[in-house]
Amino acid sequence: MTACWRKTPSRPSTARSQPVQRASGLHFADPRVHSLWHALILFRLLPDGFRSADLRKHLAGLSGRLPEAIGQGAITYQLRRLRLHGMIERLPNSFRYRVTEQGLRAALFFTRLYNRLLRPGLAAVLPGHAATHTPLRRAFNEVHAQLTAWINQAQFAT
Repeated sequence: MTACWRKTPSRPSTARSQPVQRASGLHFADPRVHSLWHALILFRLLPDGFRSADLRKHLAGLSGRLPEAIGQGAITYQLRRLRLHGMIERLPNSFRYRVTEQGLRAALFFTRLYNRLLRPGLAAVLPGHAATHTPLRRAFNEVHAQLTAWINQAQFAT
């Protein structure tokens, strides 16, 4: 009697699968993420890439802190987040990073969106922040007046 050996692979044998690494999101409303976006735009201009010490120095300046106040663990965490989201890539055989094309585009988009749309828009609608009455502010004031009238009317009905 001859033995018949069949191969029944449970995994593909051509490549070993890597465990999926997760990273927290880059939240738009987070001031630290805005600092990261600004730093990425600046670091894109460096031909040799940047180091973690460079990131620490720029994040400290953008957040109004001393570089010594930001721990190495916090910088490593930010670098890992950026790398796993494809915003930066590590240069081979070095401790330097380079901003990817995707990272530059995302940084430009989010910084422009905040500086050109959200910051002026919020200043236009928040009371006491706008120097002039813009159409957007007048519209928000009308919505506020209508909601207040509706709430007052509902309270009298009860």
